[in-house]
Amino acid sequence: MQDSMASLSVSPAAAGGSCFAHVQQAPEDPILGITVAFNKDPSPVKVNLGVGAYRTEDGKPLLLNVVRQAELHLVSDESRNKEYLGITGIVHFNKLSAQLILGSDSPAIAENRVVTAQCLSGTGSLRVGGEFLGRHYSGQKIIYVPSPTWGNHLKIFPLAGLEARTYRYYDPRTKGLDYEGMLEDLRAAPNGSILLLHACAHNPTGVDPSQEQWEGIRRVVREEKQFLPFFDCAYQGFASGSLDNDAWAVRRFVGDGGEVFVAQSYAKNMGLYAERVGALSIIVKEPAVATRVESQLKLVIRPMYSTPPTHGASIVTLILSSKKWFEEWKEELKAMADRIRSMRHELFNALKERQTPGNWEHILNQIGMFTFTGLSKEQVEYMRREDHIYMTLDGRISMAGLNSRTVPQVADAIHRAVVKFS
Repeated sequence: MQDSMASLSVSPAAAGGSCFAHVQQAPEDPILGITVAFNKDPSPVKVNLGVGAYRTEDGKPLLLNVVRQAELHLVSDESRNKEYLGITGIVHFNKLSAQLILGSDSPAIAENRVVTAQCLSGTGSLRVGGEFLGRHYSGQKIIYVPSPTWGNHLKIFPLAGLEARTYRYYDPRTKGLDYEGMLEDLRAAPNGSILLLHACAHNPTGVDPSQEQWEGIRRVVREEKQFLPFFDCAYQGFASGSLDNDAWAVRRFVGDGGEVFVAQSYAKNMGLYAERVGALSIIVKEPAVATRVESQLKLVIRPMYSTPPTHGASIVTLILSSKKWFEEWKEELKAMADRIRSMRHELFNALKERQTPGNWEHILNQIGMFTFTGLSKEQVEYMRREDHIYMTLDGRISMAGLNSRTVPQVADAIHRAVVKFS
């Protein structure tokens, strides 16, 4: 008995060590890690162009006035409580979110073919949608995402049970859309696959298809390959300044009667980053299918986070349901989009004045928060080391992180890096 007891292994915890001593140090998130490095930099002239959040001309985070008003209204409403929401969240929020992205006159909404669930911003909406597809999609459980794409896409979908593959999207030679390469890759993909599309303001490139190109993509998706399109819509209204223009592609795909998934986020366009407010809408062909889909969607959400939080979604609901606040929101949204566009022009003009080698027209042609500069990893690291300018290693910069004071500094740094490594 003593011999057999002696042969039993002793756990690290029993021996005074940690059960997790074998755990390796993980690398910093490639995007969030930029802010960590930026915060550690003692330089008084450092500039953070990596963060995917809006900044004012003073370089400060912005709380929209309409959001502040809605929040004050909620706080003063003594009838409110902190009871659990239903599994799919605030019913009115879901209805208004679907109308915002699909249009208030959408036949799919009128015909009860839309299932919407309040989720944890865009990331949570993508994850819930991915989990549902991993369990229930009858086609190929393969999702094709653009190359490049937001880095989290390649983490979310495999964890949700889908195989992630890429298709050509960005052409580094033209710093624009590789339209022919994209269509070639889509035609080579298995029929019935899932296709991840950025609704507008493609992250990280800022390169969007034209409406004519969107129509060509739609024909391949619907007529040739029978793909299921899954739109990631993180920037509605924030890209062009128009909610309707930025929803054009989604509405075109829904308008042809086919099935569509859409993940929405209110982080950027309402500045509700920390509130984690988003929605997943699933558009199907028949109302009876929608009812069954909703029942199974609840079974995905319930063991994941049970029910969503109420505060941020209540703010969105108030703004979208009030004509006065909705109009004010659109004005503030357009002002943010306009400031970003003005930064594009200022940076382009500054590089032109310095006669920086290369063609920088893509800064003006790209859209939304980000610009894919074309700078190499070597140039990016040089700018961080020598000029304290922080951006992702692929050369993506947040235009919202620029202001009139820092544009000359950034342009000088880009010029030096390009000249040194050209």
